[in-house]
Amino acid sequence: MCLGIPGQILEIVDDPNSIAKVVVSGVKRHISIALVRPEGIAPGDWVLIHVGFAMSKINENEAHETMKALYTMGNIFSDELQMLQESQIE
Repeated sequence: MCLGIPGQILEIVDDPNSIAKVVVSGVKRHISIALVRPEGIAPGDWVLIHVGFAMSKINENEAHETMKALYTMGNIFSDELQMLQESQIE
């Protein structure tokens, strides 16, 4: 199953290559923000992430509502979070 998980932009770490550090459920990762760059993206913004790419910019309320929905999925989501935790950059 493919999940889009909300994450919050912490910083742009490689501006020319559109790479940002995000936090997803306490896990910090580098992701590509190239697809959402035209929408304007900055630290503090929320994005929906899939396989290392920000697919869309979302608001904070959408992010929290999506996380609530994902937690109701049980093992599917907890397995996804475990894989994310294992690949944490910090």
